[in-house]
Amino acid sequence: MDLGLKRKKVILTGGSRGLGRAALELYAAEGADIAFFSRNPDGVREAEESLKRHGGKVFAEAFEVKDMESYSTWLSRAAEELGGCDIFVHNISSSGAGGSGDWDMTFNLDIKAAVTSISTLEPYLEKSQDGSVIFMASTAAIETFIRPQAFNALKAALITYGKQLSQSLGTKGIRVNMVSPGPIVFPGGNWSKVKEAKPDFYDMTKAQMVLGRFGTPEDVAKTVVFISSPASNYTTGTNVIIDGGYTKRVQF
Repeated sequence: MDLGLKRKKVILTGGSRGLGRAALELYAAEGADIAFFSRNPDGVREAEESLKRHGGKVFAEAFEVKDMESYSTWLSRAAEELGGCDIFVHNISSSGAGGSGDWDMTFNLDIKAAVTSISTLEPYLEKSQDGSVIFMASTAAIETFIRPQAFNALKAALITYGKQLSQSLGTKGIRVNMVSPGPIVFPGGNWSKVKEAKPDFYDMTKAQMVLGRFGTPEDVAKTVVFISSPASNYTTGTNVIIDGGYTKRVQF
């Protein structure tokens, strides 16, 4: 199936490993041009070399979001380097930085950075024939999960913000969708650390997966790439749950 991604301009934040990296590999394989950053310089270099093998343009830098002014500057520079922006994936999060319980960090990375991203990239997305935004949320936002913490509450806020954006930006031809993964395992990720530190809790969580296993970054990335692509051009305002049957709520 042709997803219509050849030469599309994709900006994804936080892309050297995990879900972001898996999505970048798929975008690159589909012929998209890519811009991304990560806090890890070695990870950025390795990912950049891998992505360039697909033949598209890759703009990659080691960068850490510390304030919204420099973040907005980076996003503008990425769009200019690519010659526009068709797809934006907001993937940075306090979870990846080890700060799920830190309210200030989570508000800055998960919420404030999302707002900054839209205000900065909206003019580029509006010029695109296929403007598309993906906010990475979490199943922790839709059911009670482990304990009260910033990550859970503010990811729920992100879903609401994304839904409202889908209405306001739809008139400009920009789609906005959310993707909410359940527990995902990859080397160096949170659930790999849980497996080492709390194996009983890890096994108990795995037992709740109807499909019998934890998810992988590739499981999520395939949906992210499809939903964001022109092949799904009538989908907006949707929160897609990818969790192997982990959550039990009924959503109408």
